Amino acid sequence: MTTPHVRVLLVDDHAVVRQGLRLFLGLDEGIEVVGEAANGEEALHEAERLRPEVVVMDLMMPVMDGIAATRELRRRLPDTEVIALTSTLEEHKVNGAIEAGAISYMLKDASSDTLADAIHAAARGEVRLHPEAARRLVRDFRSPEMRESLTPKETIVLQLLARGQSNRDIAAEQGVSEATVKTHVSRLLGKLGLDSRTQAALYALKHGIASLEGVEL
Repeated sequence: MTTPHVRVLLVDDHAVVRQGLRLFLGLDEGIEVVGEAANGEEALHEAERLRPEVVVMDLMMPVMDGIAATRELRRRLPDTEVIALTSTLEEHKVNGAIEAGAISYMLKDASSDTLADAIHAAARGEVRLHPEAARRLVRDFRSPEMRESLTPKETIVLQLLARGQSNRDIAAEQGVSEATVKTHVSRLLGKLGLDSRTQAALYALKHGIASLEGVEL
């Protein structure tokens, strides 16, 4: 049985970067680059037209930057995940990308295998963060006030989510359906006042519910 390709949109204002990404991602048989864009506005147009599963998004671009584009893309296409890919670890960009809804934050000096792994992980709903980005995010993460206590089951799901596991992985480990896990995730996000799985993972790390040592980065 053939494994479906992960449909990917590449967004970067430098054509040579997009060409390089396309070349080495083309070596992964499970990834299909379906389009490219040179700025945030183009990215939104192409994403709505092509419906990729994952968008690899540069953060510094003209017309509309990657953070604004990520926020708007997640609003329009909530099933499309965004990987922030940039050359620096500037703190306001790290925090801005995650607050905007990016599921992963990677540096452009990452190996092709690391980026390909992050793309496959994003398609499964798994969090991947550059280790230093994760440390900075945990340090600077401002936890909202919990609206309601988590149940023991929700706490377990939060721990597994923080380790980078997908709903499918959590369901298999806990012996429940993916729909049940989805419900747990939705409820815990509501109780924590958070918008994304990545923010939930940071909450777990910040409050000692999970540790960086146990997180797949």
